[in-house]
Amino acid sequence: MSHFDLIILGGGPGGYVAAIKAAQLGLKTALVEKETLGGVCLNWGCIPTKALLKTAEVLETIKKASDFGIEIKEKPVLNLPKAVERSRQISLQLTQGIAFLLKKNKVTHIKGHGQLKGPREILVESSDRTQTSLTAPHIILATGARARLLPMINMEKDSKFFWTSKEAMTPEKLPKSLLILGSGAIGMEFASFYRSLGVDVTVVEMMARILPQEDREISELAHKLFQEQGIKILTETRSTSFTPQKDLISVSIETKGISQTLSVEKVLLAIGIEANTQNIGLETTAIKLEKGHILTDDFCETHEKGVYAIGDVAGPPWLAHKGSHEGILAVRHIKGETVHPLDPTKIPGCIYTTPQIASVGLTEEKAKSLGFTINVGRFPFSANGKALALGAPEGMIKTIFDSKTGELLGAHMIGAEVTELIQGFTLARTLEATEAEIMETVFPHPTLSEMMHESTLQAFNQAIHI
Repeated sequence: MSHFDLIILGGGPGGYVAAIKAAQLGLKTALVEKETLGGVCLNWGCIPTKALLKTAEVLETIKKASDFGIEIKEKPVLNLPKAVERSRQISLQLTQGIAFLLKKNKVTHIKGHGQLKGPREILVESSDRTQTSLTAPHIILATGARARLLPMINMEKDSKFFWTSKEAMTPEKLPKSLLILGSGAIGMEFASFYRSLGVDVTVVEMMARILPQEDREISELAHKLFQEQGIKILTETRSTSFTPQKDLISVSIETKGISQTLSVEKVLLAIGIEANTQNIGLETTAIKLEKGHILTDDFCETHEKGVYAIGDVAGPPWLAHKGSHEGILAVRHIKGETVHPLDPTKIPGCIYTTPQIASVGLTEEKAKSLGFTINVGRFPFSANGKALALGAPEGMIKTIFDSKTGELLGAHMIGAEVTELIQGFTLARTLEATEAEIMETVFPHPTLSEMMHESTLQAFNQAIHI
């Protein structure tokens, strides 16, 4: 039996960051992970998908080379195995980097499946069935989540036709047609990627609009731009049955009472995720679940004192940076430091489609429902010099302010590189900035960030360039 100050179960972006922070604060720390360090994010999510999306972006740019005065005589050819291998190598490099950081910070890394045996012990079983008991006064659960599956689908029997995001990242060849169930960030990123590579893509969404978590205006503009690119989108639609054939699968769908059948090569399930709460020994503790996720307080502590839960296993938003922040918050709370609870409205969200989408804070609809009297500013990419120079005139930056106090309530963007721009408004939210501070800030020219300034000005009828 080995004793530690802190044991962390799960080595994803929440777990490994918590482990490093704990070690830096002087805690003897063990990190238990049964698979590759970095979790879904580094291995099968955030990082490799961005590498693949960059491949698609380069291909799109080459196709439009003549717009920039460059003539390419031959049609560009995609080397799919090389693109996939590049994404895998980037993930490998980063996971190896995490192993180095754990070693550098003297974190004990234990590979195996960990399971709670009460609130102060974790039993780890390695691949050779060897068992090791670890004890600590504090434990952090960072076991993440997995793709949600449809009960009507037999994934083993019909694996030839169905993908989760994991299979969609490592295709041996491109399908001619792809049906994506779900229009959240994962669904639309893969729709954007495969459409760029020439695949016939159809997206099916049960809700009335795609990207239902985003501001309605941004969602509607995204729908328009994606359709113009050739992505077929069916909202208020659900799948009712799947019939495998020889090389295709027939999918029966229903839209507002009207039924039709689509035949495609592959179906990608992007209908959400499920927390990994099974087989980790929660029943040996006082931990409670709600809607499949572990319930925690403002400092990530569960109903079992001394046991914390962070990241996807603790509920939405299911974002890597949220898990990392929670990891640090939990560790600092364990150390007895004064920490501020995480405010979900100050967590940015990013979607790496073409065009990109990013947001932070309240949507216009939400702000109104909470009783705010608001000022809304909008500025189009088509009126920005840098956007035109980049050949990316599609998009908009939208800002929402409290009319009474001037507080920035929310910011929503669609367009080139907005996943980089959003951090400016995230910082403004954290600092509780008003329109006055943003208006008085000097923005560099020529940049896309100038649109952030103009959108703020426009919210108060002071815009210069529209």
